[in-house]
Amino acid sequence: MPATDYARDRTIDGNRLLKDLYAVREIGKYRTGVHRPTFSPQDVEARHWLVARLTEAGLDASIDGIGNVYGRDPRPGRKLLMGSHIETQNHAGWLDGVLGVVYGLEVARTLGHGIDVAAWADEEGHFGSFIGSRSFCGLLTEPEIDVCANRETGVSLRDALRKAGFSGRPRQKIDTARYRGYLEAHIEQGADLEDHHLRIGVVTAIVGMHRFKIQFKGQQNHAGTTRMAVRKDAGVALVKLVAAIETRFPLVAGPRTVWTTGDIKLDPGAASIVPGGAELVFQFRDTDPAILDALDATLNELLAEAAKGPCEVTVSQRGTTDPSTMDPGFQGALTAAAQRHAPGLHQPMPSGAGHDAQILSHVLPSAMLFVPSIGGISHHYSENTRDEDIVLGCQVFADAADLILAKG
Repeated sequence: MPATDYARDRTIDGNRLLKDLYAVREIGKYRTGVHRPTFSPQDVEARHWLVARLTEAGLDASIDGIGNVYGRDPRPGRKLLMGSHIETQNHAGWLDGVLGVVYGLEVARTLGHGIDVAAWADEEGHFGSFIGSRSFCGLLTEPEIDVCANRETGVSLRDALRKAGFSGRPRQKIDTARYRGYLEAHIEQGADLEDHHLRIGVVTAIVGMHRFKIQFKGQQNHAGTTRMAVRKDAGVALVKLVAAIETRFPLVAGPRTVWTTGDIKLDPGAASIVPGGAELVFQFRDTDPAILDALDATLNELLAEAAKGPCEVTVSQRGTTDPSTMDPGFQGALTAAAQRHAPGLHQPMPSGAGHDAQILSHVLPSAMLFVPSIGGISHHYSENTRDEDIVLGCQVFADAADLILAKG
């Protein structure tokens, strides 16, 4: 790219960027990470902290009726929207989500115009699925809000919003004519960049995910007196299904397909009782819709086979998130900026985790940038990224944003 394309200074202030990240890290600090679940007192404090920083940057800042934080550039012209989330998983890392929000803040300060910043509510799913970005895109209904509740405490979303002080405020809705598109930055949450000694990832697509809650009903009975031949052991039935998945899924999976049995419960779960009930939560992910369909069909076959055994098998919950392809032009801007600041140290790559960008991509051209995660660790308080990689990523982000805005 000709040097004249970079004539205007857009050098970020790395020290200011890190100062902001270190400051918000103190809100809900837990060991070396953060515990800031959605609409907890710490999360609400962080949202108000962000409003103050956005206001200082010259943006019109507010929190809406679903808890989204917005900083709107008051100057005329089309904008580029930047954002991510500010809440965390329980006892988790200090960069997951908030990195992208503070990148947006720093780019807005650096470029001086053309940038809106958002912190979407509950990307981490404490109350629902992408409730903040879905609300902004007009995909979250009032009846759905009525039934959303905290997955651990059972507190309703309505009550949580009321306690946080956000209840009764209008929910902001997107004006697509305002925006050129959406950019999101994030830590990789994996080790691909680190393993290949790279510093920037340009996301090509975000995985789709299929989720299931599968239940087995057998016969609870005495572990010492119930003969093996007549047992209806729900735990054994569950284990056989998981083993069958591990055998059959590799036959239809793609090179980056992943699947996880993340939660198993036995009822009653006692050493001397044959379990009469068992439940598992299962998911699989890929960026290819055809592979997702093949995995879905394979699981249905395995469930049908399991139902021929002594226990009843039911799927009580199903959820599907479609894969999202990132905008090729925006990918090109990120790649050009990465080549300028980290020549030969960047790569295109899919995202194995879900992000708000997959929601925004339904209504705006969207793209994502990754920076390395040390050891590939995330969703744990030991999550970390080198300061120099944080600063580099933001500089690449700023350059890409300016390229996109220059195209009108």
